[in-house]
Amino acid sequence: MSTAVAGGDRSTVDTMTTDTDAVIDLDRRHVAHNYAPLPVVAVSAEGVWITDIEGRRYLDCLAAYSAVNFGHRNPEVTATAHAQLDSVTLVSRAFHSDRLAPFCAALAGLCGKDMVLPMNSGAEAVESGIKVTRKWGLDVKGVPAGHGNIVVARNNFHGRTTTIISFSDDDTARRGFGPYTPGFRSVPFGDAAAMADAIDENTVAVLLEPIQGEAGIIVPPDDYLPRVRALCTDRNVLMIADEIQSGLARTGRTFACDHWDVVPDVYLLGKALGGGIVPLSAVVADRDVLGVLHPGEHGSTFGGNPLAAAIGTTVVGMLDGGEFQRRSTELGQHLHARLQGLIGRGVVAVRGKGLWAGVDIDPVHGTGKQISMRLADRGVLVKDTHGSTLRFAPPLVITADEIDWAVDRLAEVLAAC
Repeated sequence: MSTAVAGGDRSTVDTMTTDTDAVIDLDRRHVAHNYAPLPVVAVSAEGVWITDIEGRRYLDCLAAYSAVNFGHRNPEVTATAHAQLDSVTLVSRAFHSDRLAPFCAALAGLCGKDMVLPMNSGAEAVESGIKVTRKWGLDVKGVPAGHGNIVVARNNFHGRTTTIISFSDDDTARRGFGPYTPGFRSVPFGDAAAMADAIDENTVAVLLEPIQGEAGIIVPPDDYLPRVRALCTDRNVLMIADEIQSGLARTGRTFACDHWDVVPDVYLLGKALGGGIVPLSAVVADRDVLGVLHPGEHGSTFGGNPLAAAIGTTVVGMLDGGEFQRRSTELGQHLHARLQGLIGRGVVAVRGKGLWAGVDIDPVHGTGKQISMRLADRGVLVKDTHGSTLRFAPPLVITADEIDWAVDRLAEVLAAC
């Protein structure tokens, strides 16, 4: 079966092709070049394994940047999706749906908060959190209109929308997209004293990743988050934890903040919240924060749709049992021990918690992108960040044997360099 290609190239493409090069060529001609993907064309996936267009299988050690925490096509999540597809998928927020309130109640309970603002993507959750805390600063704290500022950490990654890149250090994401949104102050991650110096009477929030993901899985000093929490309480500033990548059992706890017994004022959640099936994100906070929103001040046609809400409710139920947190803790210890064993054999350092690891490769062995390509050739999918760092974030359903197989392939790649 063939279909005409839109645009200047009027050639035809066989939609049942098994030719990787043909698909990648079509991608290059018709998909905006905002990504530089590995030359793997996925056609199916289950658990921790992805099968490509030519039938080769790969162990997925990226999990769609933690969006597939519960495994590809998790049976419980998939069953929920199938059932909801036969009922109702979208009514917008112009009406109530029977799925939204139960989802928000369940997620609020998981977070120990009162209310949920459902959105779609992680970047939407961050933008919404910024908007809510600015309104809180005006209505509750009494900051003059237009004067509220938010303190962020350097080397952060919260998304790539115009407002978010305004306080990003990533030159690739930022350069050429100005003018930039004002109202942000950036200080070094892990430096609570610098954070204290940056906060003034007009500061409405501190926005942080508890563990920085895109920066290379950077874990802060143990006293950092508790000091930031105390600082925010003392200065009447909202603490916002971006747990979009680090949350929902990725690090061995429900939230990465739990490792330091810190409870933020606002959680930003996404990725795994949609069960690897639909985009679903959320801002979660108490009523004195989210209560500043009134009808018409914020919205989303798809935010909180019945399909996403049903899936999100199932995901929260899966997390309530603690199985995935335990798996991430136990298997994470195994993953880190195996990766640590490669230090001095091509690996310089290993960081992270749970089933989340940043692996610094000795540059003499190649760049992170080159190592990722060589691993893909051996059936392991990872992604590089910051030049020489690889990220390992497999689905939490991975086994110890599969971890061993993946690390053995990394050892082979490094030995062959």
